[in-house]
Amino acid sequence: MANLKSIRDRIGTVKNTRKITEAMRLVAAAKVRRAQQQVLATRPFADRLAQVLYRLQQRIAFEDVSLPLLDKRPVKTVGLLVISGDRGLCGGYNSTIIRRAEARARELKEQGLNYTFILVGRKAVQYFSRRDQPIAAKFANLNQIPNAAEANAIGDEITSAFLAGVIDRVELIYTRFVSLISSRPVVQTLLPLEPQGLEPQDDEIFRLITRGGKFQVEREKREITVKELPKELIFEQDPEQILDALLPLYLSNQILRALQESVASELAARMTAMNNASENAGDLIKALTLQYNKARQAAITQEILEVVGGAAALT
Repeated sequence: MANLKSIRDRIGTVKNTRKITEAMRLVAAAKVRRAQQQVLATRPFADRLAQVLYRLQQRIAFEDVSLPLLDKRPVKTVGLLVISGDRGLCGGYNSTIIRRAEARARELKEQGLNYTFILVGRKAVQYFSRRDQPIAAKFANLNQIPNAAEANAIGDEITSAFLAGVIDRVELIYTRFVSLISSRPVVQTLLPLEPQGLEPQDDEIFRLITRGGKFQVEREKREITVKELPKELIFEQDPEQILDALLPLYLSNQILRALQESVASELAARMTAMNNASENAGDLIKALTLQYNKARQAAITQEILEVVGGAAALT
């Protein structure tokens, strides 16, 4: 009977755990919806900003413009802006981005370049703080839904270091959202800004929907069309002054987009991890129930044999 009680208690524990994992999956799904609403809300500004910069690029040659954020100089120190999550229970999301950052740091070291980390997310901060790694800045416990203020703060930090000559190039390492079950770490140069990266490109909108009682991602292809500026258009200000004001906004927007992609990837990874945990809990409950029934049947059979044997002894 003691064995039966232990199995019954374990079944109850696994059922309670499955309730928790299922609740966490639903919470992550709700946050994904909020994140996608924010992406849709900020997208018009991002599209319009990219169009204005592209039109200005058509009017003037960026290579002939002397702007600090476009300044290319010999690289001695590279700043690695690493975006991770603040919490765990999201599969291999955090470990994957940390391994990619470590690999990039080793590559730079082999090339004879110095590097320093600008860390976003508590997991990356905790990991690299425990090791002998150069850290220029830390950003942890950010809003679960990224906002422009946080992106501006990160942008101001790396811009100040770049303009002061502390770092000569900034590389962004984040997780690009592909689907609910797939994301991949990406490394891209953030500073100095590349004029070739300002051309408008076709984009995709990801929407989390429910179909047949299951979560799915729906993709919508968007085409961005840009009209050329009229040749007779006269700027009230010098185009260089306009660019000098818009490029920091473009940089902050790039960081905000990376934060949003990372959050979507983290939530999708948590949804997948909690869904797998719930399914595993269901399989374990079935196995334990079968084991419990077998043990109970064996106990009943043993009691019947004892009763029969006792009756036979009395006759």
